[in-house]
Amino acid sequence: MKWVLFYHSLLSDWNHGNAHFLRGVVRELRRRGHEVRVMEPRNGWSLSNLVKAQGAEPLREVETMMELEGLWKDYDPDQLDLHRILEDADIVVAHEWNPPELIRKLGEYRRDHPSIRLLFHDTHHRGVSEPEAMKLYCFEHYDGALVFGQALREVYITNDWARRVWVWHEAADTSWFYPRETEENEKSDLVWIGNWGDDERTEELRTFLFGPVRELGLSGSIHGVRYPDFALREVSDAGLRFQGWLPNHRAPETFARHRFTVHVPRRFYSEVLPGIPTIRVFEALACGIPLICAPWSDSERLFRPGDDFLMVENAQEMRDAMHAVSTDSRLATRLIWNGLQTIQSRHTCIHRVNELEAIVSSLRRNYHPTEITEKAVGMAPKGIPS
Repeated sequence: MKWVLFYHSLLSDWNHGNAHFLRGVVRELRRRGHEVRVMEPRNGWSLSNLVKAQGAEPLREVETMMELEGLWKDYDPDQLDLHRILEDADIVVAHEWNPPELIRKLGEYRRDHPSIRLLFHDTHHRGVSEPEAMKLYCFEHYDGALVFGQALREVYITNDWARRVWVWHEAADTSWFYPRETEENEKSDLVWIGNWGDDERTEELRTFLFGPVRELGLSGSIHGVRYPDFALREVSDAGLRFQGWLPNHRAPETFARHRFTVHVPRRFYSEVLPGIPTIRVFEALACGIPLICAPWSDSERLFRPGDDFLMVENAQEMRDAMHAVSTDSRLATRLIWNGLQTIQSRHTCIHRVNELEAIVSSLRRNYHPTEITEKAVGMAPKGIPS
């Protein structure tokens, strides 16, 4: 089948954490023999900021290393020719970073070309943080929406935003995100990968990251973008090194140079959208690094808290967990292998493309499920590369 995917960016992951999963889906679709074309706006926000800060070389590197050549094409939003772009397309997917005008035009094209299937893909918290902005989107002619958690699905249903809504969690691209080897004496204690996020977790970072690290005297590094000056001072005061933007495809080797990592969810995910861990949890577990999580509710039972990772409730528990993981090699090893097992058995891009193909198959049969209740089968996850 011919897939056309409208992403904000395939090549740039500057402040664009969804790039990991979107790339993984594209790579898996192509491995299965589908014809895939990703459309992204020329000089989009993420790509423009990356080039401004780092130059164009990172784009060439990720395109080559992750075998993305020929899979994408940029377009001028003011001269968008959908008839040319979507000629012979079977499936069209529009990601939520796209503007309402594009979403509307795609819906109108679907209305006039009923043979194609059109889906909206939502991997953001705007459904609860900016509901008025979401109301600008028109999904009248869409076949449905893919959302990355049951809590967000309920928001869509309550607001009657889409005719069908499927839960489609993110997952790890285990063809790239897998454990790398590093000598133990070359490792620092902690790595944290995350952007500052407009004060969405400032207090949480102080409580669950900077404070415990400073009290324990741990070494480590922080990666991300959009850190204001006061945040950089807090990183330094904690005794950590600020390393700036980290290309997402370099995350596995960075994890390998550290003994553990932590997940500090943004407030919307811990308080309003339970059950949505975001891609950082999948990345860490897939790369075989022990993970400690600040509070979030795994209401959809994606993982096994306590076995796959440690979950803490307050600063004291975080200090205790950091100390335990740093000093108890048996605990660290148990977390590594349990986490890898869960990712490999349930949460790879292979699993998610199985689910996506099942959704598309149901639409092509004119069967209208309201939710995935059975996972597609037929392709086992790849083994862990040695």
